[in-house]
Amino acid sequence: MAEDRVAAGRKPPWLKVRFPGGPAYMRLKGIMREGRLHTVCQEAHCPNIGECWEAGTATFMILGDTCTRACGFCAVKTGRPPALDQLEPVRVANAVRQMGLAHAVVTSVNRDDEEDGGARIFAATITWIRKLSPGTTVEVLIPDFMGNWDALAAVMAARPEILDHNTETVPRLHRRVRPKARYERSLALLRRARELDPGTVTKSGLMVGLGETKHELLMVFADLVDAGCEVLTLGQYLRPSAKHLPVERYYHPDEFAELRAEALALGFRHVEAGPLVRSSYHAERQVAGVRAAGGTALRLEARG
Repeated sequence: MAEDRVAAGRKPPWLKVRFPGGPAYMRLKGIMREGRLHTVCQEAHCPNIGECWEAGTATFMILGDTCTRACGFCAVKTGRPPALDQLEPVRVANAVRQMGLAHAVVTSVNRDDEEDGGARIFAATITWIRKLSPGTTVEVLIPDFMGNWDALAAVMAARPEILDHNTETVPRLHRRVRPKARYERSLALLRRARELDPGTVTKSGLMVGLGETKHELLMVFADLVDAGCEVLTLGQYLRPSAKHLPVERYYHPDEFAELRAEALALGFRHVEAGPLVRSSYHAERQVAGVRAAGGTALRLEARG
């Protein structure tokens, strides 16, 4: 890996982004407000919100805007969430139709207060998108449901084209970064998802800059491939506030290119890696990337 290191106290120039505010951005913001919807783009302070919203793409965040966990890296608010909104799936599907999306991405907060972790709302959201926008492919970025495999089965029964569950970091840092999650549980989820429906593409994401080593990253890459994961996203951790974990260091773009090459060599079908990459960044391109690589997504066209 490149030896260039940037002091964690200041952001390097390659992390500068355009301030959001174009006409497409304002239109999408209006759709979200009118539908009383949440997006991870806003709640997690995503640096790509200007680029993605101006391009007409967004990641819907369901199950409310309050998470039952308090991960050290995440800007989404935590606390006691309200009751689940049973009409949320319809409102999301209406927004997808209004936006004319070819590929819709749906994620959520953690709802450990619910027996199924909100899985039934995920399944209903997929179903309603299918009804209102039959030509739209659906990607869901799900929590671990605390290891409730019946909940996972309910989501898989709705047949999303892409099932994403983020590993986030290396095993050594889990207790500090995502204390309620378990590395082994995340791998088991991805493996079970492939067993439940081999036609669904499985995907995971990692952050760098939290103190991990290159060797640890490569070990996680290998574990993910062994679990049947086809798509990997790799991005720079950015500290949302002074209350969150500090950035240990910023990776140079050349380092991301090297890690991408090594991940592909280990067996991933598609890898999106870069300082500003997030789970749903260029998600529509990832579908095409797996198709081109001859992976599971070749079967997406036959699904309805």
